[in-house]
Amino acid sequence: MLDEISVLQQAALDVGELPNSSQVISALLKLEKETKTKETGNEDYSLTNLAGTWNLRFITGTKKTRKRAGVILGSGKYIPRLIKIQIMYQAREPESAKGKVVNSVGLGFLQLSLTGPIEFISKKSILAFDFTNLKFSVGNLVLYQGQIKSKASTEADFWQQKLKDRAFFKYFVIEDSLIAARGKGGGLALWTRE
Repeated sequence: MLDEISVLQQAALDVGELPNSSQVISALLKLEKETKTKETGNEDYSLTNLAGTWNLRFITGTKKTRKRAGVILGSGKYIPRLIKIQIMYQAREPESAKGKVVNSVGLGFLQLSLTGPIEFISKKSILAFDFTNLKFSVGNLVLYQGQIKSKASTEADFWQQKLKDRAFFKYFVIEDSLIAARGKGGGLALWTRE
């Protein structure tokens, strides 16, 4: 049997035959558990490790989402290649814990992008974020671009919030070619570097 990182690499990088959903979930849960049981924190990681563009490859969703989606999501699903879901992290400056996120969904010529501030808390490997702007376009034609309402409606508001009031991902796998995290709502996600 493949070790957990090999399973995730195979799933994320589309190397060989794709592992089934239960194998991917099992690998994610085992690696998450190993990270939790480490005696030291994850101070070795910084926003620099996450900087770049990542393609969402696999999700489990939250318990609430799975209940609503039923058989569509099941216990976990690969993202179809037809849909391009990406997340891009940029640091404000080298070695900064603060920066910007761009989360985009593309289907053919349709493109939806959400942007906002981020903060990486290295001791916990948590990346807190908020989406404050939205852009919707068809090809090169921008149909809408503007600020969206959120808990932190402006970037300045985001920096005033406590972690418990922010959306976040807790990363438990950070490799050059793939990352994996659990969202604040409880879902798991696996991305591969663009």
